Amino acid sequence: MAFSQGFTPHPKISYASAAPTGVASEAEYLEIGLREPVDPGQLRAALDAALSPGLDVLDAVVAAGGSLADRIEASHWRIELPEVEPAVLERAVAAFTAAAEVQVERMTKQGRRTFDARAAVMKIDVIRSVETPSGAPGVSCAILELVVRQVTPSVRPDDVLSGLRAVADLEPPVSPRVIRLAQGTLTAQGEIVDPLDADRDGAAIV
Repeated sequence: MAFSQGFTPHPKISYASAAPTGVASEAEYLEIGLREPVDPGQLRAALDAALSPGLDVLDAVVAAGGSLADRIEASHWRIELPEVEPAVLERAVAAFTAAAEVQVERMTKQGRRTFDARAAVMKIDVIRSVETPSGAPGVSCAILELVVRQVTPSVRPDDVLSGLRAVADLEPPVSPRVIRLAQGTLTAQGEIVDPLDADRDGAAIV
């Protein structure tokens, strides 16, 4: 691995739109600077072997150029809300989508900021479920799936939940489970595609 120069060298690793703390993800990307060319397959296997179980490196490709972060235009999220009735969530989503803007507050590195959580949400759907994904019998679980455009400041899943609370008083009784299903480049049809597709034929990006 390549390291920076100076008195405090550090490994050249760049995370592209890393998921918030406490959020699960099936689609994280990072860029690694190497001292010399290596076989992408061998790099993938070495990284995968060094990581804890459950952190799986799926692919490694040679970066063809350009910033990986610039290719991340949107994320697809799944939010599981145990003990929330789907009909209640549907009403909250209807109020959210009908609003011209939904102002929420969040503490950032620059202090507490107020911003619009509505404009970045490109798609938001309620998926009905009769019980929680974990299989607890008789417990309802509303599931929310949304596609959020990458903006500054970033709009996170918890910001959308804060927006639902603001417009519809939605207060989940149990902590939600948030999973990022995909992130990448947006097509003209609003679909998310793998940001590494441009590099497949070209191992610096994982």
